[in-house]
Amino acid sequence: MWMMLRRIFTAGAKSFIRSGSVSFATVLIMTVTLLIIGFLVFLSAVLSTTLAGIRDKVDVNVYFVTEASESDVLNLKSEIEEVPEVAAVTYTSAEVALQQFRERHAEDELTLRALDELGENPLGASLSIKANDPSQYAGIVEYLEGSGSTIIDRVNYFQNKTVIERLTSAINATARAGSIIVFLFALASTIIALATIRLAIYSARDEIAVMRLVGASNMYIRGPFIVAGILSGVFAALVTLVLFYPAAWYVGKSTAVWLGGFNVFTYYTDNFPMFFLVLVGAGVFLGGFASFLGVRRYLKI
Repeated sequence: MWMMLRRIFTAGAKSFIRSGSVSFATVLIMTVTLLIIGFLVFLSAVLSTTLAGIRDKVDVNVYFVTEASESDVLNLKSEIEEVPEVAAVTYTSAEVALQQFRERHAEDELTLRALDELGENPLGASLSIKANDPSQYAGIVEYLEGSGSTIIDRVNYFQNKTVIERLTSAINATARAGSIIVFLFALASTIIALATIRLAIYSARDEIAVMRLVGASNMYIRGPFIVAGILSGVFAALVTLVLFYPAAWYVGKSTAVWLGGFNVFTYYTDNFPMFFLVLVGAGVFLGGFASFLGVRRYLKI
């Protein structure tokens, strides 16, 4: 068995080298395919980062009456933090809220003068609540309404409801679209690789006929073509990894500016092992699977 496997691998490697133009075409087409797969990985990371940034900006603010004591507000804060859907709760005291209001209206003398004439702080404390998922805000608001707390003045969920619902829909639609795109490109890649590998099978038809006449087993006939397909996938993956390096470096600074700090080059270098495994694994799978299908279907063995 070991001798047969070694012969199959040797024959496959020789076939890959001797079929220069066909092997080059196969590697080229699979490189394009893997470039598309790698681009989808980058796109997924960009979308995830963008949606995460939007998700971080969405929250529910609970405003309290001015008569509410700090201890009562902090007690309610502790209760809210125990809710499983809640990711974080930030407390803003009435004094801090007044200071922030003054900073936002530093150039509005009329507003500041009116505030000084009041002689007291008209703002109450507030809590900023972030959920684990945007779809969970409705449940958190229901919890607040059912708590029976008398110190809550208002909750701004309904002002943000449209934004939250749109964000939830965007996240779900992006996940579905990403899965469909990956499936379609994987299917197209298999078909394209299969078409190119058929050329190698067709060019070796005389050799295959001789192997059949001398009683070669199906495994021995299939093996070299599968090995050649796997080698094509490995070389295509290595070429793709090399091409991604300068491309990611070139657009890295621009993406950091456009995408709020997300640097494509940094992401590529930090996640290079993941890219290596994904692209090499995809190349091996596509090359080997397409070769297996091509041999099985077109050699009739």
